Amino acid sequence: MQRRRLAGDPDPRQLLERILRVDHAGEYGAKRIYDGQLAVLKTAPSHKTVRHMAQQEQAHLDAFDRLLPQRRVRPTLLSPLWHVGGFALGAATALLGEKAAMACTEAVEEVIDQHYAGQIEKLGAAEPELRGLIEEFRADEIQHRDTARAEGAKEAPGYELLSRGIRALTRSAIWLSERI
Repeated sequence: MQRRRLAGDPDPRQLLERILRVDHAGEYGAKRIYDGQLAVLKTAPSHKTVRHMAQQEQAHLDAFDRLLPQRRVRPTLLSPLWHVGGFALGAATALLGEKAAMACTEAVEEVIDQHYAGQIEKLGAAEPELRGLIEEFRADEIQHRDTARAEGAKEAPGYELLSRGIRALTRSAIWLSERI
């Protein structure tokens, strides 16, 4: 059951624009995080795992790159910030070690799982193709989170602080990208 629209809630077109804009921004940011990690983890055992996740994020980004012009939705104006910030976050966590890179992945993907679940609920029966795409991408993000956990994310130095900070950054990026 879809919840009733309240004053101040986006109308269906605004909701669609927000979903496409933020998901495009998120996949772009994720790609840049993995680019940063891969630049640092060139010879690390986790390089192959990170590369696989990066390839999936690129496929997600490609899908949203096609959808934005089809649906006449502009990307976020914050893309230059996500370009630099995503790479910096990925590289910085990788410089702390493979476990910290995995903690970054776990934290980001945990927030994205919740974010995509909320979008699926908001879409309800509307936009079945978009909803299906988001469900598919959500499954990949959950897999990334679970892989990061299996690779020792919780063993990262300063895990709690690192994880909490990255989750807060991710939530802020989502809120901003929906609107700007």
